[in-house]
Amino acid sequence: MDGEILFISHRIPFPPNRGDKIRSHHILRRLARMAPVHVVCFADDEADLAEEVELATLSASYLLRRRTKSLPLAGVQALASGKPVSLTAFYDARIAAYVREVLAQGRVKTIFVYSSQMGQYIPDDFTGRVIMDFCDVDSVKFEAYAREKSGPMACIHAREARLLAAEEVRLTQRADVSLLISHKEAELFRSRLPGDVAARSRVQVLGNGIDSDFFDPALVDAETRVVGEGAPRLIFTGQMDYPPNIAAVQRMARAIMPLVRVKCPQASFHIVGRAPTEDVTVLDMLDGVHVWGRVEDVRTWLKAADMAVCPLDIARGVQNKVLEAMAMELPVVLTSSAATGINAVPNHHFAVADSDAALAAAIVELASNPRGAAIMGKDARRLVVERQSWQSALAPLVDMMVAEPQVRRDAA
Repeated sequence: MDGEILFISHRIPFPPNRGDKIRSHHILRRLARMAPVHVVCFADDEADLAEEVELATLSASYLLRRRTKSLPLAGVQALASGKPVSLTAFYDARIAAYVREVLAQGRVKTIFVYSSQMGQYIPDDFTGRVIMDFCDVDSVKFEAYAREKSGPMACIHAREARLLAAEEVRLTQRADVSLLISHKEAELFRSRLPGDVAARSRVQVLGNGIDSDFFDPALVDAETRVVGEGAPRLIFTGQMDYPPNIAAVQRMARAIMPLVRVKCPQASFHIVGRAPTEDVTVLDMLDGVHVWGRVEDVRTWLKAADMAVCPLDIARGVQNKVLEAMAMELPVVLTSSAATGINAVPNHHFAVADSDAALAAAIVELASNPRGAAIMGKDARRLVVERQSWQSALAPLVDMMVAEPQVRRDAA
């Protein structure tokens, strides 16, 4: 490919220990194999800042900024400017200046933007290639939040949904390629674009993969703190200050677990993930429920479990937590929303159900059939190894990075 790359991300892609970081991490590494990459990103905390050495090793140059703007301040600025809160929360004057400085050198021919919050940094006068990775349709997520809330919060989420939808249209018009994480997300995204924009735009799928060499049950021992709990041992992993994850574990602990324990009275549910909110930690007081918070190596916890559960109501894109559990040979019980984008056969590679009663019944059925559960887990890992590698998932990037930029074609 021609020229260098500017990679703009809302979070540092190190370490790859949460869904968005896992995707950006592998994309950045793939881009760095094609050309020198200049990286711009935010750090959420001191742990992120400690990863700066990894960023320096991989990039031709970089700017890592600690994100300190509070959500209330971002909200006030958003109201004053008429912009989405998501954009104002991620605006930083130093990043905007750095982008101009890097582009002024004239060597960057491609800007790759990861997450719609960061599209605001694409200069209007840049004539090179622009690839916009939306991952999923953020505006739809906020529409769902608005439906679930009432009063002022419903209005706030509805405003965010409306403004983000307009930003998605603007960025699609600006980009040469707009990426979504699954065919379902891509179809949804296209359906929300004005007809003329949809006709002109190149909307493509760039799926998620999994490092099955790392997520291999043969490489780790089971976490003893889980092994000692009642069976079946059910596990949910993820970032536990993320609203859809919070809602999922609340649903599991309060609605589904009581149904499971009617048939399996010793069943235990283990919530594993960083930054659990008070709404999550309080679940630890319920019978059979354990909140563990951040752990050193999630693989050991997955290996200690009998089954992974993912009762997500709001799920955008491909769930890395599901792929990781499948790679660790765990049978997975999940909602149809959480199964989106995974090329698997329901009731063969995982069990799909949507109501509380159906999810509980699927868990009990697998718990009562250990041999069938073990076969499902092995088939799940085989599927991940053969079809869900990062190498195959990111293969389309090569063609995108050599295609003639739309802006240049239009100007010709």
